[in-house]
Amino acid sequence: MKKILILLLIFVITCGCAKLKEDEPMNKSGLDILPLMSSESIYNNRVWVGTFQLVWNDLMDELVKGEIEFTDETPELVKNLNKQDFKASDLSEDSYYKTWGKASYDLRDKIKQGIKDKFNETSDIIGAIDWSPAPRKYVLYAMLKKDFKFLRAFDKLESETFGYTPQKVNYFGIKSEHKDILAQNIEVLFYENREDFAVKLKTQGNDEVYLYRTVDDTTFDKLYSDMNAKAEKYEGRKWFGDNDYFKVPEIKLYQEKSFKEVCGKQIVGTDFMIDKALETVDFKMDNEGVKLKSEAVIVTKLTSVGPGHIIQPRYFYYNDTFVIFLKEKDKSQPYFALRVDNVDLLLETAKRKK
Repeated sequence: MKKILILLLIFVITCGCAKLKEDEPMNKSGLDILPLMSSESIYNNRVWVGTFQLVWNDLMDELVKGEIEFTDETPELVKNLNKQDFKASDLSEDSYYKTWGKASYDLRDKIKQGIKDKFNETSDIIGAIDWSPAPRKYVLYAMLKKDFKFLRAFDKLESETFGYTPQKVNYFGIKSEHKDILAQNIEVLFYENREDFAVKLKTQGNDEVYLYRTVDDTTFDKLYSDMNAKAEKYEGRKWFGDNDYFKVPEIKLYQEKSFKEVCGKQIVGTDFMIDKALETVDFKMDNEGVKLKSEAVIVTKLTSVGPGHIIQPRYFYYNDTFVIFLKEKDKSQPYFALRVDNVDLLLETAKRKK
């Protein structure tokens, strides 16, 4: 009887572990590209750019002429994409290129020439597309490109670890002898303690960089809202002073993702479905500024028939989990968000770019 109970217990534990692995993967150290600022993810490192939303908007506005619904169950992701919370109007026109049309090699060449003329860029994504014409086969494409400098280049600092990882990474920030000059780069949004603070980095153009140090593990839209709410309530010093310190790791990453959950289902009111839905993110932030290139493409196909206090030091050390937002000055919505939990892994993703 004891042997039977032991065997039964082993069976239950084994099945439970298998179920856990199936429902919630234990390895959360990867990098995930999210389609929405409100998207949830099991990954500790995750990134969102508005590029995929741009091509989705064109799919709605230009092809379907309305909201996207599937003939069978419509995923919650599609319903949220239909809200168009991010639009081309949230960007300056010189920071994106988008077009769409029937699949053809002429359209491919038009895109190549378009991003060459506008950004002097090449594509990392259009080589993955079959451009041969076919009934109801459309391609919707967008590139979001940013390349800007901080008001003044920050100091390069000594390499050190980030979080609990043993490998050292490069940091930049402000050395004590340059505080008078480089303090002008920083606007303090709020400072609660050494694990809860945010600053805005000023640039030479129309872009702003927000750095939010937080251990909160929630969606980007909630993090952005929380950061702004704390900044609005903060009554402390908004300037960066002699008793303040700042450092942040250099970030470099490349990742691509296929949004398979929106593919292979017929769109209501049409005779086609989404065949491919891809996005890439190529991001770099160092002591001089930020470079971002993100592409997205959707391919359709014919559906098969059928003051007053002692000034205390503040340590703005982004040496553990933090979030980056990028936004244009005259816009209400950011166009980029990145949660950094493991710098080593992000650097490895950049090395994989061919």
